[in-house]
Amino acid sequence: QVQLVESGGGSVQAGGSLNLSCVVSRNIHNSFCLTWFRQAPGKEREAVAGINPGGVNRYLHDSVKGRFTISVDSYKRSVYLHMNSLKPEDTAMYYCATDQRQGGRFTGCLKGANEFPYWGQGTQVSVSS
Repeated sequence: QVQLVESGGGSVQAGGSLNLSCVVSRNIHNSFCLTWFRQAPGKEREAVAGINPGGVNRYLHDSVKGRFTISVDSYKRSVYLHMNSLKPEDTAMYYCATDQRQGGRFTGCLKGANEFPYWGQGTQVSVSS
């Protein structure tokens, strides 16, 4: 069973920054994508940033472009979400997820949550105005 553990969430004021980390229990090159999702109360879980294990291809949701960046460290089996200029609407539980390369095909990293079999427990990000 693949395990993912997120850390780095917290409470900040609008305009502040947070850095999220996610450690994966297996070689990340067994995946097509490492993706950060978020889910606010009453809303669907949405993909906000994704990256391939080699770190070459990065994908960002329009709502976070210019504010969030994603990076990966394959030696540490970790993916990071660097969040700047945070807004109250960024408040959500943030989850790290990864897919399975074997037997699958690449369909993008900002795909639906149901295409990711492995998830972390989430870390809360709260942004006050």
